[in-house]
Amino acid sequence: MAGIHITDIEAAINYWREKNPSPDGIALPPELRALAEVYALMVFHHEDTADEFSIPLPAAEAWQVWYASTPDTPCIAICSTSQGDEMCKGCGRTFEEVQLWTEMTPGEKRQVWQRISAEGTSWRFNKYAERAAEDRHMARAAADAQVTLDLK
Repeated sequence: MAGIHITDIEAAINYWREKNPSPDGIALPPELRALAEVYALMVFHHEDTADEFSIPLPAAEAWQVWYASTPDTPCIAICSTSQGDEMCKGCGRTFEEVQLWTEMTPGEKRQVWQRISAEGTSWRFNKYAERAAEDRHMARAAADAQVTLDLK
């Protein structure tokens, strides 16, 4: 069963709260109401995932709109599975997940995202995240240190 994690439902609710806020602070727009009902049932039943194919259509449509606003793939274009690794060092997906990504449902993709985010061991979350932060810091320092050159 492909499941939508409760944190994805929360993210979709927050997306819709920002995109379509309540006009009076009390009434919920239809997308929020549909997602809130799914969220409330998940909390009531102590479930952390909902089957992506059995949630009510309005909630599924609202979730799909949020899903379309997220990055599709965790790929950072450094794929060690092409070098024979069973688990990609760049994004954290297995060889099978990399190969079947385009055939996976949104719920299956989000399950992979959930797992690799929780593990946080791939370069996407450490080596290259740190390098990106260092590059931004060094670029700012270089820009701050620049002086105007007289080229005459």
